[in-house]
Amino acid sequence: MTGHPAYDELRRVTPVASVVLENNPSSMTLEGTNTWLLRTPAAESCVVVDPGYEDEPHLEKVAEVGQIELILLTHHHPDHAEGAPWLAARTGAPVRALDPTLCQNARPLTDGETFEAAGLSFQVLHTPGHTEDSVCVRAGYNGKSAMLTGDSVLGRGTTVIADLGPYLTTLRRLIEEPRGTVALTGHGPELPDVASIAREYLAHRVERLNQVSAALAHLGGDATPRQIVELVYADVDRSLWTPAEWSVKAQLDYLRGNGN
Repeated sequence: MTGHPAYDELRRVTPVASVVLENNPSSMTLEGTNTWLLRTPAAESCVVVDPGYEDEPHLEKVAEVGQIELILLTHHHPDHAEGAPWLAARTGAPVRALDPTLCQNARPLTDGETFEAAGLSFQVLHTPGHTEDSVCVRAGYNGKSAMLTGDSVLGRGTTVIADLGPYLTTLRRLIEEPRGTVALTGHGPELPDVASIAREYLAHRVERLNQVSAALAHLGGDATPRQIVELVYADVDRSLWTPAEWSVKAQLDYLRGNGN
């Protein structure tokens, strides 16, 4: 990404995508939130995806890269979306998301929608599961594409699930992406092939679902998510047991017929 001095200070991942890492590391955000900036080499403006928290030093760095044409949000969680109103006020860029309440001076995203910005072609995929309003966004240029995955796919480990049935559908949809579509993740490193990682995620989810089902049979039908976690996630760091409970609840809802 060239053409503006500030771009040279960013970490370029593909010829059209660079990332600014927010300084908010944690067990949930990994190294921090990845704020993506996309543009073709000839474009005068860029698209910003997931500006992160209302973290002014981080947002100022993003704003200083030059003209921002559009701000996209992959979902409503504050580590992705909270800073969007500040950045929109600072730059005048519209904000788009699937959730209408997050949008500013623009209409909501819709599943399957295509549009062009910053010299790139974009297509929106509604990918619920992590949250109901999660989207992945395909960005294409010169016959190649990358997928902005938000928290639907992470660069390392697995994501927290709110609704398992839709998430399994999301993973099956991502498996259909063309081979070599780079995953530009919301947290952690980028991945070389979104379909391969989605296939791994699906296998992992099926394995965990089988483990939770076996634990439920062992503990009894009224077992709590915490009891399931203590059995199934015994080898996982206890600092991750609380988010594991959220995913187990989604699995229990699915198994009990409430998550479809």
